[in-house]
Amino acid sequence: MADSTELRAEVARPALARQEPEPTPALQVHALGKRVPLPSGELTILQGVGFKIGHGDTVAIVGASGSGKSTLLSLLAGLDSPSDGSVTLDGEALSALDEDGRARVRGEKVGFVFQSFQLLPSLTALENVMLPLELRGDADAETPARQILQKVGLGERLGHYPRQLSGGEQQRVALARAFVTRPSLLFADEPTGNLDTHTGQAIIELLFALNAEAGTTLVLVTHDEHLASRCGRILRLDSGELVGESRTA
Repeated sequence: MADSTELRAEVARPALARQEPEPTPALQVHALGKRVPLPSGELTILQGVGFKIGHGDTVAIVGASGSGKSTLLSLLAGLDSPSDGSVTLDGEALSALDEDGRARVRGEKVGFVFQSFQLLPSLTALENVMLPLELRGDADAETPARQILQKVGLGERLGHYPRQLSGGEQQRVALARAFVTRPSLLFADEPTGNLDTHTGQAIIELLFALNAEAGTTLVLVTHDEHLASRCGRILRLDSGELVGESRTA
């Protein structure tokens, strides 16, 4: 039997701190590279890019034209395949999936907002917003589509086609379409690039309001430093390499 001295020592010994498992990042990028063949030789677009993004973070990817921003976004979303490295989206390694698998992940977890709106001209505003819900098999696509179009100020424009809408209204439809699926991750590629300053500012306010309400992880590609400063974190690309990272106040 242990004597009293040993017992007292055992009682006094501090318990080992329990280590909580590190949460799975919304997005994890490791040594990402992209090269394309040209008649004159191989062109390196991205090289050795790596970072993590947590759930609910807002992150801007900035850089000059040709720095690789849009290529990086395509790789992050699984729209293109890297030459090197890996992308893990909400715990799923995109490189381990075929195109159908990547499409499934996008349909379940990802929303997109593009500079050129990417609305289908043959569909009304309501039908454009309903489309991603219909594609994933939702029983009721119309009700949530109507609700979010009302939220973005287009409740009276449901039956209008893209050609009947202004640029700002088209981007509002695009925002509604992106958020209607309640994605965990939203990619926005120069969302105000085709809009005038006043309209662009209104769209940005709406984007961040919708994002904050939904708690979505936002990855925003832009050349606009003022817009980038609205995000909590900025990643800076130059000639295909990640050359800087900062947090905003």
